[in-house]
Amino acid sequence: MTPRNSILALSIAGALVLVGCASLPSSTELDTLTQQIVKNDFHDKGIVKVSQAFADDETMRVCNAADVAGKPLDDATAKRIEALNMATIKWPANGKYLGDWKEGEKLAQSGRGLTWTDKADTPNGGNCYNCHQIDKKEISFGTIGTSLYNYGKLRGVTDPNSPQAQEMVKYTWGKIWNSKAYNACSNMPRAGHKGILTEKQVADLVALLLDPNSPVNK
Repeated sequence: MTPRNSILALSIAGALVLVGCASLPSSTELDTLTQQIVKNDFHDKGIVKVSQAFADDETMRVCNAADVAGKPLDDATAKRIEALNMATIKWPANGKYLGDWKEGEKLAQSGRGLTWTDKADTPNGGNCYNCHQIDKKEISFGTIGTSLYNYGKLRGVTDPNSPQAQEMVKYTWGKIWNSKAYNACSNMPRAGHKGILTEKQVADLVALLLDPNSPVNK
């Protein structure tokens, strides 16, 4: 459960205790109560806007409903949601998918950005180590996502500029830009699509994962 959902769940639970409900409310009633709590108790602060922090779209609504139901999406719905997200991927304007892996490592380490204490021009980090193992030398990493150590090597990418590697290069870019294009209800943020990372930053992360000189592939 995300921090946002945890806060809402606790708020809703408290509200239900206060009103002394004799029976559990319906999903529609809970949704209405949640909207009321967000409207009344959450406020804009700094660069953080409530409308953005709690914004949803069809992808979020469908995946949240599946999460509540405790059932995965059916194949048809999953494919439709993935197609919607695939259409949002913005490929590099200059045609260059790989940037600087050294800058990519800095991004992967950084969790800065998008908080009320940040300035609008504060570069956002990728916070990649929060969920993935990447460089073997880094011993602090999360395990929500799969290990990315030897990402390029395990996928047979010895030269990311070769024609043979282009499918994997494009997949890696697309996955970072909008992960839900490949897994409808992925927990991974839609970093490019949501404006968390810039094109240059995405290219630097692609390089971190695929450049043979990157410590990821050593």
